[in-house]
Amino acid sequence: MDGMEELKQTFFTECAELLTDMEDRLMKIDENTQDKEQLNAIFRCAHSIKGGAGAFGMDAIMHFTHKMEALLDEVRDGKVSATREVIDTLLKSRDIVVQMIEAAKEGREQPADFGADIVARLQHHLQGRTGAPPVSFSAVAVSSTPQKNRYQILFKPHEEMFLSGNEPSHLLRELTKLGEAKIVPDISRIPMVDELIPNQCFLGWEITLDTAADEETVNSVFEFVQHISDIKVEKLKVAATPPSSKAEAHAPATTKAPEEGAKTGAAKTTSIRVDLDKVDRLVNMVGELVITEAMLRVQARSLNFEEGSGLQRGLDELSQHTRELQEAVMSVRMQPVKSIFSRMSRIVRDTSAQLGKDIRLITSGENTEVDKTIIEQLGDPLTHMIRNSCDHGIETPDQRVWNDKPEQGTILLSAYQRSGRIIIDIEDDGAGINRQRVLDKAREKGLVAADAMLADEEIDHLIFLPGFSTAEQVTSLSGRGVGMDVVKRNIETLGGTVRIINRPAKGSLFTVSLPLTLAILDGMIVRVGAENYIIPITSIMETMRSRAEDIKKVEGHGDVINVRGEFVPLIYLHRIFQISGAEVDLSKVLIVMAESGRGKIGLVVDELVGQQQVVIKSLEANSDPVKGISGATILGDGRVSLILELNELPQLCQPPKPSLSLAKAA
Repeated sequence: MDGMEELKQTFFTECAELLTDMEDRLMKIDENTQDKEQLNAIFRCAHSIKGGAGAFGMDAIMHFTHKMEALLDEVRDGKVSATREVIDTLLKSRDIVVQMIEAAKEGREQPADFGADIVARLQHHLQGRTGAPPVSFSAVAVSSTPQKNRYQILFKPHEEMFLSGNEPSHLLRELTKLGEAKIVPDISRIPMVDELIPNQCFLGWEITLDTAADEETVNSVFEFVQHISDIKVEKLKVAATPPSSKAEAHAPATTKAPEEGAKTGAAKTTSIRVDLDKVDRLVNMVGELVITEAMLRVQARSLNFEEGSGLQRGLDELSQHTRELQEAVMSVRMQPVKSIFSRMSRIVRDTSAQLGKDIRLITSGENTEVDKTIIEQLGDPLTHMIRNSCDHGIETPDQRVWNDKPEQGTILLSAYQRSGRIIIDIEDDGAGINRQRVLDKAREKGLVAADAMLADEEIDHLIFLPGFSTAEQVTSLSGRGVGMDVVKRNIETLGGTVRIINRPAKGSLFTVSLPLTLAILDGMIVRVGAENYIIPITSIMETMRSRAEDIKKVEGHGDVINVRGEFVPLIYLHRIFQISGAEVDLSKVLIVMAESGRGKIGLVVDELVGQQQVVIKSLEANSDPVKGISGATILGDGRVSLILELNELPQLCQPPKPSLSLAKAA
């Protein structure tokens, strides 16, 4: 990849960030309390994309964002009100830019009239803008001699400025549009002719600018080149009264002081972009280091105390450093869930409008971090769940008033960490799940037996069955029986679980539990016969010895164990994986109580070998997926051990359609 192509890819990445930020900020604009800061930030997003697109010759994107910029400028100046219709148009404009960027990224040509309908809507809002509000006589008198701000600007491009596709003269021209500018070139860096390199920039400029614009607007001119320039913008103190003559107006100020609290220089770069493949390679290398350290520790056990004490101390220190290195490397892959949460506001806005409902979304914990891989795969399940709450959970305004609820429904979306996992809650104050209707539909579709006796929780979880839907008609949102089953499957693919707490007539709560990372985990090594398996530590609740009187057989469910009054299904690993030589005497085995997607389970094992940090290796690169197994790892003795997928284990030892619930058996 040549230099220009690399810069173009950086531009595409920046565009994605800017467009996400733009959507997030547009969703926060309220017609009654228009936030000038938000409007300025949205304007800068469009301005930056326009400038970059122009630099790379993407004229269609440049012209389209210029139209957006024009409307945004009118909105932030108060000439156009930020009504819902205006914000909707700007959101749809943002979507058009997303598609244009994707087409440019893939080298696809788009029709010449692409986005023409949105351009017409932008133009409509501009042409129909409201006039400026009436002002008093004194206000008119002041506006006839506007207060000017004076700025001293030092603009020193780095030598690679031209290689980035930026042209300094364009920026200087933008400054002249803001007011009267005195521009003096700085030629001190220009080398001798025989040392001159044509594609490098050696010029700098000193500018004195008299303008009515604020400092933020002046800084925005240089926004796209701050990382390849030294820029200093300093506001000078000028007299508050209008100058008596033109000569005085251009006289240099004798005193200059930075505006209090203002930034007097370009922001320094505090982060860099790194290709994800490089980070993945680093993670793999740390993983190999973890495996090597485990192997050394096994070898050290064969030494006597005198020979091995020093080595053991060194290994303990190595283990600590390895853990710190692993945490540092993994933190590079971690990203806040804000990137997903911000998209949900738009989904709620569009879906509620389509359904004729009034719904607001409240988010919390947006800065909770999780592995980038999980974030990338979490978008679709979360979208389905939010739409489900809008469509099936929240009632229409009339229904809510009839039920003594406020017309506006509320969805709470929150994220937090607990026990080494990320928990995402989607809670609404709607009607909850109508259990009788769900059960009737499931029987009608043949998803459960007609005589099935199900506990309330089991009925609630029927909505995750493939092909299930309570919608009477097929719409663009629901009715095809595809959605919540995909949600459950995708979340379980990530090693997660999804649970429901149903409060009929009051609302429902969906709780998604996910691992923080898919690369390295703390695991408990258990032995079954001659085989070792790994159970994620975060899923283990307790271990116990069994008593024969506590174990009962339940028709259609196998064995359950009574744990302090609660009946928990037992999972015999030696039966599922056909392991010979395993302990079958229930008085001698250990039971590991763990959390799965279907609730608590008891794993029957021969022995706990020990706890170890393990590196997750995928099996799918070399074999077909194995039910009940999420991956593999290499232990310290060099043997391969399989990592259990707890969500799938109950399905491997129970009939697909139980006719009797555990609650009834108890």
